Amino acid sequence: MRPPAGREGGRRRRRAAGAMGAMAESNADWMGSLPAALRSYPLSNLAIPGSHDSFSYWVDEKSPVGPDQATAIKRLARISLVKKIMKKWSVTQNLTFKEQLEGGIRYFDLRVSSKPGEIGQEIYFIHGLFGIKVWDGLKEINTFLEQHPKEVIFLDFNHFYAMDNSHHFFLINRIHSAFGSKLCSVECVEYVTLQYMWEKEHQVLIFYHYPLYQEYPFLWPGNKMPAPWANTTNVHKLLQFLETTLEERSRYGTFHVSQAILTPRVKTIARHLIRGLKNTLVHRNLPMILNWVKAQKPGVMGVNIITSDFVELADFAATVIALNDLLLEEDESATKS
Repeated sequence: MRPPAGREGGRRRRRAAGAMGAMAESNADWMGSLPAALRSYPLSNLAIPGSHDSFSYWVDEKSPVGPDQATAIKRLARISLVKKIMKKWSVTQNLTFKEQLEGGIRYFDLRVSSKPGEIGQEIYFIHGLFGIKVWDGLKEINTFLEQHPKEVIFLDFNHFYAMDNSHHFFLINRIHSAFGSKLCSVECVEYVTLQYMWEKEHQVLIFYHYPLYQEYPFLWPGNKMPAPWANTTNVHKLLQFLETTLEERSRYGTFHVSQAILTPRVKTIARHLIRGLKNTLVHRNLPMILNWVKAQKPGVMGVNIITSDFVELADFAATVIALNDLLLEEDESATKS
């Protein structure tokens, strides 16, 4: 089932368009526009904006509750109002893949599932409720890459539900069909620079948190993309966690995700049923989170990928991208000394 193009879809697009403003156009080719000095930096040392539950801009209230939910939730969801409430807490993005890409997002956090009881092996995005078909999302992303040949993306398939090996083979074949020669084979992380990707005409790195990655040269193991999760509603605890995990980051051999997100607990949802994630946790804490982002520096022991909910708010992507200027200042200081 595809997302609706009717009244609800139109309202969402108008809200998102207002928030994006002119940033989309200026960030659509930000990697290709980086100064020459940064093109030889490992991608693991650059500051790269990402989105959390990247696909959740549309979820299907009419489909069954996903297998990622507890049995008690599945029973409750037989009441239509419960699904409406779930939607308010399952949606963590307003922008489609295309809109996120145009706004500068280059890392995508992906959770996928089969639909139990459905004939065939189709795979869908999922966050409590089912989203669009993975194949539709991959095609949308590939269309952007065709139009922006110097942009590089990270697709992190990190949660799988109701999937046996046959489902995985189906999904992996879909990934290969969508991107073909754009897929970057597993390599020493430090070798992977923009220059390297451009020379090989690669644009896509796939991280696959399931043992079958070993059978495909274009699937990077999940441990090359650690993404520590604070699992807190408290912004101060979140920022302390982000600091601690950065200090513990491996110097070499992996990328690194700083998940600058707050996670609602059951009691949070119970207290603010109708308000939803954005109005309860994101809006009021985003300024403090963004101030933390502005204070960061990319590099060997610095930030790499930073993810957020509702990435169109507060010019998140542009703030992360701007951190790369600090690497240039560092180079200039080293040259002068």
